Amino acid sequence: MHLTPEQLFLFRHNGFLQLPIQLSQAEVTELQQAIWHDIRQEIEPVNRDRNGQVVRISNLWDRNSVFQSALASDRLLDLLESLLGPNIEFVKNRHNHATLRRAHESSYGLHRDIRQWTRTIVTVIFYLQETTIENGCTWVIPGSHLFPAIEANQMDSAGPLAKSGALAQNLPVPMPAGGMLVIDSMLMHTAGVNQTEGTRMSMTAGYHSVDELSGMDNPRRALVRGDRIYGGNDK
Repeated sequence: MHLTPEQLFLFRHNGFLQLPIQLSQAEVTELQQAIWHDIRQEIEPVNRDRNGQVVRISNLWDRNSVFQSALASDRLLDLLESLLGPNIEFVKNRHNHATLRRAHESSYGLHRDIRQWTRTIVTVIFYLQETTIENGCTWVIPGSHLFPAIEANQMDSAGPLAKSGALAQNLPVPMPAGGMLVIDSMLMHTAGVNQTEGTRMSMTAGYHSVDELSGMDNPRRALVRGDRIYGGNDK
């Protein structure tokens, strides 16, 4: 399966797209169990909240084969090939984590995954529990990936973007368990506040096309489709 011209247009225009595939219930359960195991065992690297509870486990790629199976599945890469071309790398040092948003945890605030145009990535969020406005679904500002370079301090409620009215265009994107959302990493987005007594679990991954001017392997990248082509003219 590949993205249709209409889906490609929506992604390029809006900066995000709900992918037309879902993880099966069995896949969701297997990933949840692997994540809960590493959270409860506090297997590093982890991030903790202010109460010392583990809320994120990083380096999914090297933790368990179940993660690689999901992050590099053929049906996902078929869709990403529509965006990135036939030679795709998984980015190990951006995202590559699972997040557990606990009850009443606050929002991270609007941000971009990459700040500059020169080497953007495609972000895929895998939702392992249903996400709603109440439990802190993803919020996006459609089209904001087309804004010029923005520093982090310009995205707050007192910055110039807020005064321009752009931040008021923030929209929620509820997703089902097993659903996948792909976003341009320049898109301004955030996770909402979890206002429930439950949790919201997700995985976040980054991908980009092979850098045809690099000419060398990068240990912070994993080739998941195609070849590491080289197109430099120094030869």
